[in-house]
Amino acid sequence: MGADRVGGGRRRKAVRTVAYAVCGAVVLAGCASMPDSGDLRDVESTPRQDTQVRVFALPPRENAGAREIVYGFLEALTSDDPHFETAKKYLTSDAAKAWQPETSLTVLEEGPGATPEGAVNGQDTQSEASFRLYGEKVATVDAQQAYAPAAGDYDKVLHLTREKKSHQWRIDAPPSGVVMGKSDFLRNYTSVNKYYFASNTPSAAGGQPVAVADPVYVRKKVDPMTQTVRLLLAGPSRWLDQVVRSSFPTGTRLKLGKGVTSLTPDEQNRLTVPLNAKANRVGVGRCQEMAAQLLFTLRDLTPTGVDEIALQGSDGAQLCTAQASDAENAVVHGVGRNEYQYFLDGKHRLVRLASESTGTDDVAPVPGALGEGAKELRSAAVSRDERMAAGVTLDGSELYVGSLVSGASLGEPVLHSDGKTQNDRFTAPSWDGDGNLWVADRDLDRPRLLFLKGGAGEPIEVSTPGLDGRVDAVRLAADGVRIALIVEKGGKKSLCIGRVERDDKADEGSVSVVELRSVTPQLEEVTAMSWAGDSRLVLVGRELGGVQQMAYVEVDGSTPVGSAPAALTGVKALAAAEDEKLPLVAYSDEDGIVRLSAGSKWQQVVKDGTAPVYPG
Repeated sequence: MGADRVGGGRRRKAVRTVAYAVCGAVVLAGCASMPDSGDLRDVESTPRQDTQVRVFALPPRENAGAREIVYGFLEALTSDDPHFETAKKYLTSDAAKAWQPETSLTVLEEGPGATPEGAVNGQDTQSEASFRLYGEKVATVDAQQAYAPAAGDYDKVLHLTREKKSHQWRIDAPPSGVVMGKSDFLRNYTSVNKYYFASNTPSAAGGQPVAVADPVYVRKKVDPMTQTVRLLLAGPSRWLDQVVRSSFPTGTRLKLGKGVTSLTPDEQNRLTVPLNAKANRVGVGRCQEMAAQLLFTLRDLTPTGVDEIALQGSDGAQLCTAQASDAENAVVHGVGRNEYQYFLDGKHRLVRLASESTGTDDVAPVPGALGEGAKELRSAAVSRDERMAAGVTLDGSELYVGSLVSGASLGEPVLHSDGKTQNDRFTAPSWDGDGNLWVADRDLDRPRLLFLKGGAGEPIEVSTPGLDGRVDAVRLAADGVRIALIVEKGGKKSLCIGRVERDDKADEGSVSVVELRSVTPQLEEVTAMSWAGDSRLVLVGRELGGVQQMAYVEVDGSTPVGSAPAALTGVKALAAAEDEKLPLVAYSDEDGIVRLSAGSKWQQVVKDGTAPVYPG
């Protein structure tokens, strides 16, 4: 089967395949025997592209040696066995009952190495043995299936005993949870966005809830749809729990019928979801929100998506139905249409280009004072409804807010920075989904993250407990509950994600960014970033001793499946729409403003331009 433990020293029996009639899959069986000498080392994983192929490990061979038991157990952890039943066969009966593989997963750079502690001679006189498992940690996945980057050494002891009655080697002290190498993790698991609703920001116009993505990892070939629905019903991840809500009543769970173990859409892509009694008395409006959560969550789990959800109560009665179009109409999801792409021209004015335009002759100044050149700008941000804009002056000392209406005047600056140099003054501003403006003042004597409600009035200094460094860039997610910051400390610039918490009951309101976490620990420097989806960002950065590169990263720090943007030299700024179908736009000191559409190459928009942005 092919866990990714590197190195040689072991030839494996040929893999045999048998028809798996019930599931229409192919079962691969391997690792049928092992020698009794030599250290355990990593074995290169075998790439598998067919998502219909399921991989199963073999149970322990009769009279297998201690080393073979260890190897077989580690191999079984990477199989598609639904409840790790084969892996449990390598354990003593007591250990199998106590072991909880679903509580945690440790991902290593390579598969776990294993070496015996003390002599392992395979003689009948030996009754116990220990092996040290080791590797370099990359990430952890917790009991909620939430991913988090990790670093440091993995070093655990696995203990075996020879059972008295059968004289077979079995593991009586396995490692907690599951451990595997990165390539096996990527083969076995896939990222899925669960969706909840923002609870700490005002609802959009019309009282519509605002959707928030909560990424988790599920096993690709072990009924991912049912896994995902169970995770959605169990509630948001701990990190998001303070700022989102679920429309499912507390305690709501699946109630599958007798003999039914999974959820499957019918031929019309309609999925029926039976729930327990907790959901029996929900009203129509709340039921529609529940269906919307499911539709957003499940849309990418099948090639064609789920087109309709039917919710059933515990007695089999239908609670409500909803189609994908109903969910899009009932819930604020994303940022709207993004009519234009924006940037600064050679005269430091704010200009725009229609998002769907294929020519560069359509670039024109925005209506209002910021497009007329009333102030020369070095950065700008456009509100998500594209009615307002904010601009930082060329020297970085003043922030202006103006209407994107012809003839609108600019007025006085809303903020002033006393930083001694241009690099110690305002960052580029950013608008959240509620029309509030955010900006960081990099003044060395008083670095601050600032919030202007509605883009006007007295600024609120945002509390940032745990912030270790100075904010160098700010971008708010469309949902208003997550914020991306480039944080500079000691010459290193990291990309961090924070949770936005608000207390409107406090005097003048209070805003905090809490539980900041780095999502690019492997990078030495991140110089530019932008939101590029519900839970994805695009960035420009470099590793220690490496060269500049563009890459995508998920908000949990994992790397999304797919290729990175095409290489581009000298990128100083970039902008992506949260609608992933729109082009990526960048400023290169060699080529000016350029953009990249799906399936094409970078194309120059204008040579003389800087600071590209989408609304937000």
